Amino acid sequence: MTAPADGAASALHRTLSFRDLVVYGLLFIAPMAPVGVFGTLDAKARGAVALVYGVATAAMAFTALSYAQMVRVAPQAGSVYTYARVGLGEAPGFVAGWMAMLDYLLIPAVAYLFSGIALHALVPSVPSWVWTALAVVVTTGLNLWGVRVAARVGFVVLVMEIVVLLVFVAAAGYALATGGARRGWLTPLTGEGAFSAGAVLTAVSVAVLSYLGFDAIAAFAEEAAGGSARVARAVVTCLAVAGVLFVLQTYLAALLAPVSPAELAAHPERQGAAFYDTVDAASGAWLHDLVAASKAVGAAFAALAGQAAAGRLLFAMARDRRLPGRLAKVGASGVPRPALLGAAAVTLVAAVWAARRPDGLDRLVSVVDVGALVAFGLLHLSVIGWFAVRHRGGRVRPVAHVLVPLLGLVVVTAVIAEAAWTAQLVGGAWLAAGLAVLGVRAVRARG
Repeated sequence: MTAPADGAASALHRTLSFRDLVVYGLLFIAPMAPVGVFGTLDAKARGAVALVYGVATAAMAFTALSYAQMVRVAPQAGSVYTYARVGLGEAPGFVAGWMAMLDYLLIPAVAYLFSGIALHALVPSVPSWVWTALAVVVTTGLNLWGVRVAARVGFVVLVMEIVVLLVFVAAAGYALATGGARRGWLTPLTGEGAFSAGAVLTAVSVAVLSYLGFDAIAAFAEEAAGGSARVARAVVTCLAVAGVLFVLQTYLAALLAPVSPAELAAHPERQGAAFYDTVDAASGAWLHDLVAASKAVGAAFAALAGQAAAGRLLFAMARDRRLPGRLAKVGASGVPRPALLGAAAVTLVAAVWAARRPDGLDRLVSVVDVGALVAFGLLHLSVIGWFAVRHRGGRVRPVAHVLVPLLGLVVVTAVIAEAAWTAQLVGGAWLAAGLAVLGVRAVRARG
C-alpha cells in the first residue's frame, strides 16, 4: 500500500462507535426511503410491493457480505476504491473510486434538493434553492465540526425519522383495525391477479436503489473504534434494519392504498404522490404534513452522511496520490477538511443548479446510481480476486469468496441493464473520462 502523503497530517481519529456507524448508514439510506418510489413499485409489481423490498434486501445482502469480507482485508477510508485496489490492482482501484465518486457527489445533491423542495412546500415564501443551499451550509458545518458531533446530531434526526415511521405504523394499524384493508391481506406479497415473477424482478431493479448508502459505512473504517469487524457488522446490520423497515411500511401502505396498481400503471403522474395519498386516506392531512416534514429534515441529513462519505473517498484517493495531495489533509477536528469542502462545493453547485430549473430534479435523478453500481461490481470482483485468485486470505471458502460475490455481480449487472438510458449514457461518459485520466497518468509515469 502507498504510504500516506504527509504522515500524521493524513491520520483520521478512531472515535466512532458501532451505533455511530449504523446511524451514518441509516441516515444515508433514510428509514422512509420507499415513500418516493412506492407508487412506481406498486404499479410495476402489480401490488406485490412488500415482496419487492424483501427480494431487494436479499439481493443487496450479497453486496453487504462482500463489503464485510473486504473491510477486514483493507480497513481504510477509501471503501470500494481501496478494496478494488488491493483485490484487483491499481487501475481497477482507480476506476472503482472514480465511479463511486460520481454517486457520492451527486446522491447528496439529490437529497439536498429533496429537502429544499419539501421545505419550500412547507414555507412557500422562501424559494426552494435557498432552502437547498441552507441545508448544504448547515450540514457541511456539522461535518466540519467533527465526525462524533455529526454522528450525535444525526442520531437525534434518525430517532425522529423512526418515530414518525412508528406513528405511521400505529395510524395504519388503527385504520386497518377500524376500517379494514382496501386490498387482500396477502396482496402486498403476492400481487393482484396472476402473480408475475418478471414484474417483481423489474420492480426489484428499481427498489435496490433505495438501499444505496449503507455502503457508506465502510468509508469510516479508519475512524471506527473496535476495528474492522465492527465495521463489517455495522454494514450488515444497517441493511437488515433498513430491509425490515422497508417491508413493513410498504406492506401497510399497500393494504391501505386508495388507488389500485392498475390505475397507477395507467396514470404514471399519480405514482409520485401514491404514498401520501395513502396516508391522507388512512389518517388525514396531519400525518401527511408530519411525514413531509420528516422527509425534509431526513433528506438533509441523508446528504450529511453522503457528503461525509464523499469526503473520505476523496481523502483516500488523494492520500494515494490519485487526486491532488491537498485533499489528503486532516484538520484539527480530525476530519478531512479540504476533501469535505471540495465535496460540499460540488454538491452545492449541482443541487442549487437543479433547484433553479423546473426539470432539475428529473435531470439530477436520471444520472445517479450507475456509478455506485459499477463500483459494487468491482467490489464483488475484488473479493474473488483477493481470496480465490490471489489466495491472499488463507483457505478459500467457495460460498463466501466465489458464489456470494458472483451472485452480487449478477444483481448489479441486471440493475445497470435496467437503468434509464440517460444514466447509462452519463455513467459511460464518466467512465470514459476516468479511463482517459488513468491513461494520462500512465503515460506521465512512464515518461
